[in-house]
Amino acid sequence: MTKLLVATHNKGKVVEFAEMLADLEIEWLGLDDVGVMQDVEESGTTFRENSVLKARAYAAETGLLTLADDYGLEVDALDGAPGVYTARYGGVGLTAVQRYQKLLTAIQHVPEPQRAARFRCVIVLAAPDGTILGESEGVCEGRIALAPVGDGGFGYDPIFYLPTHQQTMAQLSPAEKHKISHRGRAVQAIVPRLRALLRSDIG
Repeated sequence: MTKLLVATHNKGKVVEFAEMLADLEIEWLGLDDVGVMQDVEESGTTFRENSVLKARAYAAETGLLTLADDYGLEVDALDGAPGVYTARYGGVGLTAVQRYQKLLTAIQHVPEPQRAARFRCVIVLAAPDGTILGESEGVCEGRIALAPVGDGGFGYDPIFYLPTHQQTMAQLSPAEKHKISHRGRAVQAIVPRLRALLRSDIG
């Protein structure tokens, strides 16, 4: 079975990938599973640049085929912020709840129709020699809720409202979320490449 490293310390994210691609013969590993403690500095100015940085660095360090993703929440009322700084929004050491509460405060006077936002995710797959073997992008459109609702998912899910479902991302079942989320769409877009690599027995 091919080992595939997901460039994250977030066990929830590793589980999400494993669930979305459960039909593939892959042993999914997170950074903690392979003893990588050092984080790669996300110094890129785009989601793709950060994904490439992480995928290449961790693949080189571990010798494993590595999948890295960078995602962000783009809020129109904040001119696209927090964007690539989504995971660091508000500064170092804040919890996910503190981060989304800060965002809610920043747009508290913005009326509901003008709270358009989207999650964007870029996935990059790298070989240990630094070769980029595949990449994809997924986008999920919605808006920022007036208050957090739901206890599923993670990160900003409780404040990301989906008009099509009349629920926040945090209210969706994992199966529903995987179908429509930014990461779910990016994952599905890279599936053909992963299947091709498995057939060639790479990694």
